Amino acid sequence: MQNTQIKYLISLLSKLRPHPMIIYPPDYWLSPLGAALGLIGTAYLSHLLLSDFNPWFIAPMGASAVLLFAVPASPLAQPWSVIGGNLIAAAVGITCAKLIATPILAVALAVSLAIAFMMRLRCLHPPSGAVALTAILGGPQVSELGYQFVLSPVLINSLLLVMLAIIFNLLAKRDYPHHPKTFQKSIKDLGEITLEDVEKALRLHHELLDIDETDLLNIVKQTEQIAKDRRKRQP
Repeated sequence: MQNTQIKYLISLLSKLRPHPMIIYPPDYWLSPLGAALGLIGTAYLSHLLLSDFNPWFIAPMGASAVLLFAVPASPLAQPWSVIGGNLIAAAVGITCAKLIATPILAVALAVSLAIAFMMRLRCLHPPSGAVALTAILGGPQVSELGYQFVLSPVLINSLLLVMLAIIFNLLAKRDYPHHPKTFQKSIKDLGEITLEDVEKALRLHHELLDIDETDLLNIVKQTEQIAKDRRKRQP
């Protein structure tokens, strides 16, 4: 019995190991550099536009910067996700702050409603949860702004960060906004997998995966090509 428990504990702990990340070597310095420049630029330009500076103006943008500069191909990092998600979360957060007196309930409802709206409008952006929290817990400055908070600073910060991400990723020769290109080679001996097949498989998976369907198809096809080339080299 004790051995069974030990094996179960080892199995449980093994699941906590960090998942291996396959990172393109230049991204080890490009991503941090982009995030630093993006946030500095956003903070500075926001200061010029808003004529004031407060740390909470850009706090949720730090989380957005991780996506925009570290994983710019992610569907969660695309311009509509960033701008739309932040605007929705800000509006929902301010509304909940006005209608619900208990902060805990307001926070819980604001984040849950923001997720629901973002999923429905195809602009899911995880850092937007922090925007909803800021709208409720940001203190008197946010309360005084009311719905103006949605436009300034949230919209301004979001637009500036996306603009800087587009410029930086363009200079770094990264595809952002991400437009996946279909891998052209077809593998006859393994059958032709179509984009529709991938979409159907994703629906059957019953989990939202952070990858574009065409990117996933490309990876599958490239994997097939690599496997085919390997078999040809084998005696």
